[in-house]
Amino acid sequence: MATVIEREDDAIVTRAGQRLGGKSTFKRPLRNRLDAHEVIEKGFPGGALIFLSENVALLQQPGAFEKAMGISLRTLQRRKREDSPKRLSLEQSGRAWKFAELLEEAIEVFGNQEDAEAFFNRPALGLNQRLPIDLLSTPAGTELVETHLERLKYGVYA
Repeated sequence: MATVIEREDDAIVTRAGQRLGGKSTFKRPLRNRLDAHEVIEKGFPGGALIFLSENVALLQQPGAFEKAMGISLRTLQRRKREDSPKRLSLEQSGRAWKFAELLEEAIEVFGNQEDAEAFFNRPALGLNQRLPIDLLSTPAGTELVETHLERLKYGVYA
């Protein structure tokens, strides 16, 4: 059996998985990117998105959930009412994962969840004064936010 080389950011992977409900949602621990790939590929259980939205105040703000996840809050509320919320699509799972991962990166940079969530709603100099939450609606914008957080982490924009 092949082994996956552990990366420095496996802690981010573990925390992002917990942000989506952890072992109770996925029925297994997420320890590395291969684990994450496998659960994203299958489609997250609907409960992952519900758990995320209930534990991240930023996602309750008008328009934020839709920009980050690509579905409306009304759709999420409809899913909450279902006895067994259906699985997310591959794209929805990927977007939810990437948001959870970016939030964990921001928490690492800013030191706590409140400041990390505030980061997404503040114009960023390194993003041409755009709000990071607004950029999450496209893969290119998401990559810009990810790169910006990396630069902040290493003091490029400090």
